[in-house]
Amino acid sequence: MKGKILIVDDDKAHLSMLETLLKSLSQSTECVTDGEDAIREARENPYDVILMDVRMANVSGMEALREIKAFNPSIPIIIMTAYSSVDKAVEAMRLGADDYLTKPLNFDELKLSIERVTKHLQLSLENRELKEQLFSESSFSGIIGSSPAMQEVINTAKIAAPTDATILVSGESGTGKELFAKALHNNSNRKQNRLVSVNCAALNETLLESELFGHEKGAFTGADKRRDGLFLAADKGTIFLDEIGEIPLSMQVKLLRTIQEREIQRVGSDKTIHVDVRIIVATNRSLEEEVKKGHFREDLFYRLNVININVPPLRDRADDVPLLAQRFLNKFTDENNKLIKGFTPMAMDALTKYNWPGNVRELENVIERAIILCMGQYISEKDLPPNILKDYEPEDSIQSQLSGGSKSLDDIEKIALIETLKQTKGNKTEAAKILSITRTTLRNKLKKHNLDLEKILPAVQGQADG
Repeated sequence: MKGKILIVDDDKAHLSMLETLLKSLSQSTECVTDGEDAIREARENPYDVILMDVRMANVSGMEALREIKAFNPSIPIIIMTAYSSVDKAVEAMRLGADDYLTKPLNFDELKLSIERVTKHLQLSLENRELKEQLFSESSFSGIIGSSPAMQEVINTAKIAAPTDATILVSGESGTGKELFAKALHNNSNRKQNRLVSVNCAALNETLLESELFGHEKGAFTGADKRRDGLFLAADKGTIFLDEIGEIPLSMQVKLLRTIQEREIQRVGSDKTIHVDVRIIVATNRSLEEEVKKGHFREDLFYRLNVININVPPLRDRADDVPLLAQRFLNKFTDENNKLIKGFTPMAMDALTKYNWPGNVRELENVIERAIILCMGQYISEKDLPPNILKDYEPEDSIQSQLSGGSKSLDDIEKIALIETLKQTKGNKTEAAKILSITRTTLRNKLKKHNLDLEKILPAVQGQADG
């Protein structure tokens, strides 16, 4: 991958030498002599790699590294210094450096380091593009969720969609029940015909009956002409009755008859009309509890509950927060003409740990607000509402281990292995992905450090509990 490299070094002879070397490798370069200039350049211009010295007169490489990673955590930064020190290596890696080289530089080692970090960046970008492509090609592309809880619900919906079965979509407000209704219709044999949506909670009993079944001229005050209802409008298609738990008992009787007989009767008429319609309903209430309270007819509940799709709340699928946040980021950056690349690690960590009482709808509003307020290339925790950060505690276990006195590179590697396996709950494939190594390399490193997975996890868990 050929790219644009920012070289930061106050030794002008060394700077010139590096520029000549990198240009011979077909790399485009820009050179500055101080960390302050590096920060400005990184803010104003896109770079694929930053190659930066540690010791500089005004702003050091470490200070510049910390500042740049705060607003652009994805840019690869290679630190170089004439003073080889394990403590410096630990500090650089803790601050987000992607590699650490000592002067005089070994040119082959430098070339390999640049190739490695740019290849990793390219793979990350390709992986993100592939995920977006898979979502766009999916028949349920509007529904984001890779967590096991969400995948189970999506799989049920995919099986039910081609049938004419009546479906009850349940779940808390803001979980995306209407999205499921649309996806079910769009993947059914009725997708060429209309999907008609009705908010049952927004209409009183008289208006709701007229809206659903229609009315004859003169049926009530203001009925100056005959009107077809929404069931007829949805003929050969699908009708979606949102907030079904809000309809009064007297209307429930009429709706039950329509579901059983597939017939409607206009208000003010004694003539029945056959309708061919698929029925999908949604509620944020527990209809079983409403039946026990006498607020909902038991026979209607069983007619509606042929297939139940229970959409889980966002707090039960925190793994989906990054995917949803990225989707909303793409949406609102386009709408607001802003160039925001993503989220800082702390911002994403805070989003993932928040409880989300308003579910996906609340997350969407938070991301839209953050995009409007964000002045940099990445949304930071400063752009999030105070309630998101109220009880947030950043994860600092690795940082505290690394900063607790001098550590050899082997110690750092061992800590990284243990913490990553803790994060993945012993899943070696996921751990290898996070560490950007193969399963074979992971296995060899576990053997090198005498780490027995069966012994590590209980020990680590006990340590975490303590």
